[in-house]
Amino acid sequence: MGTNAKPVNLPPSVAAYFQADTRDADRVAQCFTADAVVIDERREHLGRAAIANWKTEATAKYHYTSEPIGIQTAGKELTVTARLVGDFPGSPVKLRYRFTLEGDKIARLEITA
Repeated sequence: MGTNAKPVNLPPSVAAYFQADTRDADRVAQCFTADAVVIDERREHLGRAAIANWKTEATAKYHYTSEPIGIQTAGKELTVTARLVGDFPGSPVKLRYRFTLEGDKIARLEITA
């Protein structure tokens, strides 16, 4: 099912996150500050090594694609709505990725439904 949505203009670190999302856990981790935190499925992952492990596990568990379809900004925070399609229960879903940026890196990411 295709969409005619306009491309979402993302900051470079956030665009890099979505580009590497299902392909390269280490590249995902490099989008973050050294002491960044990711909160996903009510679990906290602190630091680049933990973030790389989280992404490796998530990618091994489910095969999916994500497409950013909307963005809202408020200061250093931005919320990206993305459509995920894959082999997980309830597919497709829309998730909210709440990013906090610090310079050109991501300092915090919280993923919610």
